[in-house]
Amino acid sequence: MPYREPAPMSLPATLSVEPISGAEHLAFVRAQRSVNFVQTPAWGRVKTEWRSESLGWFDHGRRLVGAGLVLHRPVPGLSRFTLAYLPWGPDIDWSGDIGAWLDPLAARLKAGGAFAIRLCPPVRTHTWDAAQVKDGVADPGTRRLTELPDGHVDPVGAGVSRRLRAAGWLPQSPEDGFGAGQPQFTYEVPLAGRSENDVLKTMNQQWRRNIKKAAKAGVEVTVGDASDLAAFHELYVHTAQRDGFTPRPLAYFETMVAELSAEDPGRVALYLARHEGDLVAATILVRVGGHSWYVYGASSTAKREVRGSNACQWAMIRDSLAAGCDVYDLRGITPTLDAADPHVGLIRFKAGTGGRAVRYVGEWDLPLRPLVHRAFDLYMRRRGR
Repeated sequence: MPYREPAPMSLPATLSVEPISGAEHLAFVRAQRSVNFVQTPAWGRVKTEWRSESLGWFDHGRRLVGAGLVLHRPVPGLSRFTLAYLPWGPDIDWSGDIGAWLDPLAARLKAGGAFAIRLCPPVRTHTWDAAQVKDGVADPGTRRLTELPDGHVDPVGAGVSRRLRAAGWLPQSPEDGFGAGQPQFTYEVPLAGRSENDVLKTMNQQWRRNIKKAAKAGVEVTVGDASDLAAFHELYVHTAQRDGFTPRPLAYFETMVAELSAEDPGRVALYLARHEGDLVAATILVRVGGHSWYVYGASSTAKREVRGSNACQWAMIRDSLAAGCDVYDLRGITPTLDAADPHVGLIRFKAGTGGRAVRYVGEWDLPLRPLVHRAFDLYMRRRGR
């Protein structure tokens, strides 16, 4: 369905979308229980290949009631047009009339030269607990999370998906849940109101055994700083070569740690697990308000038996609990439960922490200039997104 400019009278007089400063945006973020870290002003400075801006939603009393970080990506050969991308955003009220929020956003971004908007509402549609995931993996007749019979359905997420589709938004998330942007399926450990012992009890036997094994072997986990990034990156490159993915350059991590730390000294932490002086695992944790994320991890092939990765994870979970977080987020998984699928190991590993698998609304595009959007989509398909 082509995009139709909303009629002026159809927009609620109480909402307008306007640029806001980084300081205004950060103050809004700090006033929320949590906002995804890729929706903070600092993230725009991390993504140096994109042009970024902060937008705010104002009510009739000029009160800032919503905010979003927009990353602009130009069309190759048509630099005056951009894809306006809001990863895990915007941070608005998704429970009611989303057109009241998204129509003025579309008008603002189209006027600024966007050929399409891509957003990823931070709204879940389904959850499955660890026991359901375990049963699904054990059942040869169940191949995907979405085939499990007892997943909890979130009515808000279901409503958002219906309203986006009805308004002409196009779903972009692939079947496996991993696209060029944000994963549609994630795994998280609830922390609110729980103690360390509560969390340990819900972990499976293998996870508890590995945490104990690391401690008994003398693995020491410390929180490093920017000077330790080179050591982390060396281990990360080793992990990429072993596991077959393309690593990011050291400069990316240096920028990420510098910008996130400058915005909030407690925003990002580098964890280093050493055994007898050898670096055996390293991870990066990001926290915004009551939500913490396991963002990157690396591990050595040697000394895997000392379970440095489990030691890092447990240290991050404990620190998240101490910081008063509601959720520890292990981020993306694929929805496969097929024991023959090599990706099933990822969900098995994360499900060992207890917690729950979560399906979100996913990424959606609104074409503002359909011909340009189709050309961009074809370009991305040809280059493998």
